[in-house]
Amino acid sequence: MKISTNRHFIDLLISEGEHQQQDFKFEISNAKKIAKSLSAFANTDGGRLLIGVKDNGKIAGIQSEEELYMIEAAADLYCTPKVAYDVEEYEIDGKSILVIQIPQAKQKPVLAKDEKGKMWAYVRIKDENILASKVHLEVWKHKKKPKGEFVSYTQEEKLFLKILEDKEELTLNQFIKTTQMPRYRVIRLLTKFILFGIIEPQFKDRNFVYRLL
Repeated sequence: MKISTNRHFIDLLISEGEHQQQDFKFEISNAKKIAKSLSAFANTDGGRLLIGVKDNGKIAGIQSEEELYMIEAAADLYCTPKVAYDVEEYEIDGKSILVIQIPQAKQKPVLAKDEKGKMWAYVRIKDENILASKVHLEVWKHKKKPKGEFVSYTQEEKLFLKILEDKEELTLNQFIKTTQMPRYRVIRLLTKFILFGIIEPQFKDRNFVYRLL
């Protein structure tokens, strides 16, 4: 791997701070934990990891070459499907930094295996990796299907939208309580309207809320 000494480029990246498409990692000591980050980036807008950079932006350098192998293990062994990525190494003031570029996945969801062997999907919200909701999973599933599956609105669906118009925003559980519909039905309707571009999910107060666009 060719090593770059472009200090200006690294300084520009660090000056952006952590955000939806960038995360700093001081070190990688656990491949399964980094798989969570790969899943989140791949399931959202893609992004990059700066390995060897502290949360405050200070350059610490990677601890050993083993970290590169742990990234490979995270992408190939602990993510399903495997995550594509590109690696560039930079040497700044005698310290090595890895820049890992993760594109948005064409096939979603990308699942990451946790410490107990369970598979979970994550999304990237601002500078956090958040567990994907049931609605996210349904939206991804239906995006794989041919278009034209959904038909015109029923009275139930019109009422559903009217409730949201009156309440402005609701969580999944609030929708269930307000509409008295089964959970599976509320998830199905939210999925439909998100795919139609009528409703959008937002992360607020540690929960996903749904509101009209």
